[in-house]
Amino acid sequence: MIRFYALSRRSRAARSLTLRTSAKVNLVLEVLGKRPDGYHELSTVLQAVDLFDRLVLEEDEALTLRTSDPDLPTDEANLVVRAARLIREAAGVSRGARITLDKQIPVAAGLGGGSSDAAATLWGLAQLWGLGWGGERLAEMAAELGMDVPFFLHGGRALATGRGERLRPLPAAPAMSLVLVKPRFPLSTREVYGRVPPGLRDDGARTGALIRALASRDSSRVAACLYNALEVVVGPAYPEISRIKRALLGAGALGSVMSGSGPTVLALARSAEHARQLRSRVTTTAWSAWAVRTLAAPAIRAVK
Repeated sequence: MIRFYALSRRSRAARSLTLRTSAKVNLVLEVLGKRPDGYHELSTVLQAVDLFDRLVLEEDEALTLRTSDPDLPTDEANLVVRAARLIREAAGVSRGARITLDKQIPVAAGLGGGSSDAAATLWGLAQLWGLGWGGERLAEMAAELGMDVPFFLHGGRALATGRGERLRPLPAAPAMSLVLVKPRFPLSTREVYGRVPPGLRDDGARTGALIRALASRDSSRVAACLYNALEVVVGPAYPEISRIKRALLGAGALGSVMSGSGPTVLALARSAEHARQLRSRVTTTAWSAWAVRTLAAPAIRAVK
């Protein structure tokens, strides 16, 4: 029997693995139409950033989850739980692990925190249990868990198509400085995509323009190509997102766009110092903000 519970118990484990796993942003997101399976066909550029969750995986008899955030579910509503069950069942093993999740990436924010944690769980348990599985098998399981999960097995920057599971790596250097601003309310990805009208249909041209702008290394061109089709769905119901964008642009950001299904808004800065200045200018009691850098490195890394 697999048990999951909140942070409360400790026991000695024979082996352990500590992982750092990153958030992501969407620099562009186009909705190409609705698929026969009910999902939406997407074209998006995913970018890992240096905002991290931390997972500790320790060998144990039972498979359990503990979390630093008392508001997080510890049942199958948590992707970590689903990922752990999935790989255990696929491997046909009876071994367990105690998983401790320290959340720093905000929840339901359009930053992929849950997907990142799920990918780290798959990768980490494969290592902890010595399964010897290659990336292709893990990617297949990741795609079962959610459209962003496969990306985090790689990280860096990638063009994602299909439901988001088909990935083509893109050059991720040089690093860019960003500001992330989140209003104090969550948004459900499923709810947002459920509101997409049948007539919302992009053609992929904006994705191509953004990729060419990134290759030019011209920050102004990149800023002009930031785009998210879901803003037309989310914006009317949540005007706070438009207010955040105006505040960022008014404070001197080069460009701004909502990330993923929101509500976090990202802004492109000229430098790391400029990003810190923007963060200071827009942080309020109603908005949380982070100055981050884009990552070329893997999204999941083992740490001591």
